[in-house]
Amino acid sequence: MTILHTESSLGWGGQENRTLNEMLGLRQLGHAALVACQPGAKLGVRAREAGFEVFETRMRSAVDIPAILRLRRFMRECRADVVNTHSGRDTQLAGMAARTLARRPRIVRTRHLALPITSRFTYSVLPDHVVTVSAHVARTLVTAGVPKEKVTAVPTGIDLSRYTAVPGGSTLRAELGLPPAAPLVGTVAILRRKKGHAELLEAIPAVLACFPDAHFVFAGDGPQRENLERRIAELGLSERVHLLGLRRDVVNVLASLDLFVLPTHQEALGTAFVEAGAMGLAAIGSKVDGVPEIVGAGETGKLVPVNDPQALSRAIVELLGDAALRQRMGAAARHKVATHFSREAMVGGMIAAYRKLLASR
Repeated sequence: MTILHTESSLGWGGQENRTLNEMLGLRQLGHAALVACQPGAKLGVRAREAGFEVFETRMRSAVDIPAILRLRRFMRECRADVVNTHSGRDTQLAGMAARTLARRPRIVRTRHLALPITSRFTYSVLPDHVVTVSAHVARTLVTAGVPKEKVTAVPTGIDLSRYTAVPGGSTLRAELGLPPAAPLVGTVAILRRKKGHAELLEAIPAVLACFPDAHFVFAGDGPQRENLERRIAELGLSERVHLLGLRRDVVNVLASLDLFVLPTHQEALGTAFVEAGAMGLAAIGSKVDGVPEIVGAGETGKLVPVNDPQALSRAIVELLGDAALRQRMGAAARHKVATHFSREAMVGGMIAAYRKLLASR
């Protein structure tokens, strides 16, 4: 099959990471994967680095006629069997482009978010089928009126072969000048309000009261960076909280941690939890949306209420104080990810969805 992915987003996050992972898995199985995106999009940059063909076009609005015509021409030239769209704008543009072709590719929209939908047309009418990244998101769409038979949940998967011990050990502690035995708690997420970094900061003083030599790292960048820097200074945590910025060595960062924490307010699934589990880390997350599909309370980690720094600090203190429990939870997390959240499982689910649509054509 030839699968064309479209993406109007310029940034990089779990959505784009999943798309590139799927493309890599499709190619490994002999299928052709391509991407159409806006100039300068991080997905396009990384896809090109990985050896994929990338088609660039401006997507100025949902009714950008020149973009529709360019996408239509590219679909015809690459002879796409399936067009898989990922964001609202590219769904409308690529969907309209595909539906005007005589040899029309099947249209799949992947829904990555746990937010309420704003347009049933782009889920119920324009695409032939909708894939969601979690069972929670699938239920949300059906509740919103999308026909149940048009929705399939295919959980996000990762390439497990990347998540192994770093040769020579992680370099992060040496980079930050931290003692080898200092407890290190970290998170990997874009610095947005809904990711819960602010609540984690408020929880840290209570943790330090029990573990005064602990350190915390935030890997990621985003619009909340200045606010977080200001609050870190106000709390006197500049020597204990380290903002790492956007990192491409996520495995190296995770390999240095004793505990992974992400008190997100909203999460369709949470690729960061999948990655942490792959590295054998116990995790603390919020009991919200799709997070419990990965973080099994008492099994692979702990779940706390949203926006509750006190509950968060208690959970961190409990797990930092019990190394054996962290180890058992980390082993269970690794097993769960290998069983349910591998790239092979995700790609297999996507291929099954694609083939079912093409058979109906």
